[in-house]
Amino acid sequence: MQAMLAEFALADERATARLGASLALAVGGEAAAIARQGLVVALAGDLGTGKTSVVRAMLRALGVAGPVRSPTFTLVEPYVVSSLDFYHFDFYRLADPQEFALAGFREMFGKATVCLIEWPEKAAGYLPSGDLRFSLRVEGIGRHATVAAVSELGTACLQRMAAEMKRPTG
Repeated sequence: MQAMLAEFALADERATARLGASLALAVGGEAAAIARQGLVVALAGDLGTGKTSVVRAMLRALGVAGPVRSPTFTLVEPYVVSSLDFYHFDFYRLADPQEFALAGFREMFGKATVCLIEWPEKAAGYLPSGDLRFSLRVEGIGRHATVAAVSELGTACLQRMAAEMKRPTG
């Protein structure tokens, strides 16, 4: 399968939050059937490019009212939304990819789970194949996101996200 790509210019924090909310719309509500199959989302980019901001906006749009923390020190923060389990991983502090396997994280991936992974390259070779890959970077005074769908499930999500991002705001 050839990857589907979409590019998003994110002028400010609000635009970054909108990208996260579009991901929520792609996996929640009527589209929850996508997430019930199990979804893996990798978020790559340097520090400060908006990885946690995208995840936070997604979870907020899905109704998570409590704190949405960066799991930099805990490595994973779990959330339950309706009948779905969301796991927000941050592998920035992994010294060796094998630590992913030793921590037992593989068991968290499966049906009815959405795994959102910051710094996926730190667990290279151990992560299950993903569905969506975000590449975020600072560009001028804003940010830029390239999102690649690398599975049929990811393509369905990215199509919904792209349609949502094209809608006028206001």
